[in-house]
Amino acid sequence: MNNSPSTASHPSKPTSNGRFRSKTLTAALAFFFGSIGAHRFYLYGLRDKFGWAHIIGILMGVAGYMLLAATDRASILGWILVVPGAISLLAAFLSAIVYGLRPDDKWDAQFNAQTGQQSESGWTVIFVVIFSLLFGAFLLMAGLAVTFQTYFEGQVQAAKELSQ
Repeated sequence: MNNSPSTASHPSKPTSNGRFRSKTLTAALAFFFGSIGAHRFYLYGLRDKFGWAHIIGILMGVAGYMLLAATDRASILGWILVVPGAISLLAAFLSAIVYGLRPDDKWDAQFNAQTGQQSESGWTVIFVVIFSLLFGAFLLMAGLAVTFQTYFEGQVQAAKELSQ
């Protein structure tokens, strides 16, 4: 086990226990379960604070979404709570893209230096990247559309009340 000060003090360094970390699996975890931090826990372990931030963010987002659904998108608290969930979800898709597009040699230098094994990414990671881009862009656009629709509906309603 490598306990050098540079590895122990740098939060983006994985804990080095000689375990091989697959780039394809990491990208897939980010795509499917990234909003709960699965990719972060796979790479850095259960002590990763950003993995736990994903879980907290998605829980806040679910609570905000439920509040917005119950109040017909009228709750300010719901809009505030939904933001961390959206950030967690979009960050997970972005992580899948970033991890998937990282060259294998750079991946191995950061995550598999002590294992002696090398990654061989294939088409699977490319499909994960494509679907991450597709779903991430769709969710971002849908979120913006709903937000602007709600804002403009509120403006129309306020104008109707002023004109009466």
